[in-house]
Amino acid sequence: MLDYLLPRYKVLRDAELCVQCGACERSCANEVHKVDEELGRVTADHRACVNCQRCVIMCPVGALAIAQWPQVGNGSNNWTLAAMQDVAKQAQTGAVLLSSMGNPQPYPIYWDRLLLNASQVTNPSIDPLREPMETRVLLGSRPDVLEVDERARTVTTKMPPQIKLDVPLMFSAMSFGSISLNAQKALAMAAEELGTCFNTGEGGLHKDLERYGGHAVVQVASGRFGVDAHYLNAGAMIEIKIGQGAKPGIGGHLPGEKIGEEVSRTRMIPRGTDAISPAPHHDIYSIEDLRQLVFSLKEATRYAKPVAVKIAAVHNVAAIASGAARAGADVVVVDGFRGGTGAAPARIRDNVGIPLELALASVDKRLHDEGIRSRVSLVAGGSVRNSADVVRAVALGADAVYCASAALIAMGCHQCQDCASGRCNWGIATQRPELTKRLNPEVAAERVVNLVRAWNHEIQEMMGGMGINAIDSLRGNRLMLRGIGLTEKELEILGVKHAGE
Repeated sequence: MLDYLLPRYKVLRDAELCVQCGACERSCANEVHKVDEELGRVTADHRACVNCQRCVIMCPVGALAIAQWPQVGNGSNNWTLAAMQDVAKQAQTGAVLLSSMGNPQPYPIYWDRLLLNASQVTNPSIDPLREPMETRVLLGSRPDVLEVDERARTVTTKMPPQIKLDVPLMFSAMSFGSISLNAQKALAMAAEELGTCFNTGEGGLHKDLERYGGHAVVQVASGRFGVDAHYLNAGAMIEIKIGQGAKPGIGGHLPGEKIGEEVSRTRMIPRGTDAISPAPHHDIYSIEDLRQLVFSLKEATRYAKPVAVKIAAVHNVAAIASGAARAGADVVVVDGFRGGTGAAPARIRDNVGIPLELALASVDKRLHDEGIRSRVSLVAGGSVRNSADVVRAVALGADAVYCASAALIAMGCHQCQDCASGRCNWGIATQRPELTKRLNPEVAAERVVNLVRAWNHEIQEMMGGMGINAIDSLRGNRLMLRGIGLTEKELEILGVKHAGE
């Protein structure tokens, strides 16, 4: 059959530098490179290349580079080359287009339209190297009123369960199955070292990671994979996943070829069978149903652990968040449409949902307007790229943020958008033993720790520049933000002034 699909990438090999050592062939799980001893050269199957950059980095003589395939479109703004290639692929396969990672479309990135304020004279800045800066965060609900025993000078109000984070950042949900055990172990080790939490995703908690349970957020999703009383009590917090920013309104699908013995045992499903989580929870069709699940989980853990509800950023997200708070959630997680994913229909990933920045601001305002903001903590996720994004998110109302893609990039991920294939050359989004062993969890954890510590130091410096010495004073403080290049409506939703005001 005639194949109308063009390669996405072209392998550029410097023949003068190449020594035909075969390092590229050994490092590529996609079988792009082949040492042809008869011809005395190395050939490349350009169509198989996903631009993971493994061969480029592993080449000992620097003979390789990867470029976009040098094919021009037809000049149409409507029928671009990418749009035509998608049509050709579906015409050839009859399948839904799957893709991974975050939304790549050129929608506005509001983080880049929000500038940070700074203090100078009347409210002097603070030097974080010489003065204490508090970036510790407590997640969970808070009582409306504190009762105090004045004689003993102690608080007598029984506090709801909370978790303590030494940094205002956690590692977002990535399940064992979608990523390798080594990758999840690296996140767990990093979370323990940093004094924060990692999220198990909807794949259960592997027995080797139970020792990190004090730093685990255990997720309860629609498929209920790996969920039992032991699992619920093993973590520090429970998260009910209602929606995900990368694919609002649909469930998940982990192919059967990724369900090996360990994944099967952890998820409590048969080996080799597809793990399909339905779009809705089949016991949740109203806020009242959600409330019942929230309190069932609290009962199962003797009211000792906070319960979070994760929702995708969609047009009515503020009302949904309000309902979740009134249903008894201690934490509401808002996940924006640039959030990463191991696999999602490309059309949903690229077209459904709204930006995290607008969703977060509207949720925070709605909860304040209804007088229930203190009932819940807010966690924001969906393409948090650096420490400045963390500061902006907190100023828009978040107590803390989730990050996933940045942590994977620290481990070696090159965002090649081929996670669903299970052929991750960096040993991250794969279950193939010959590939998973490429990721050393100790080395990966060290890199993630270095990243977060660098971010935390930068957060302290930015707070110091604002004249703020505690992240609690930054939360929801929109005076520390100024918009640039935004419409009046966008500024209104974000609740910030324009630069120059």
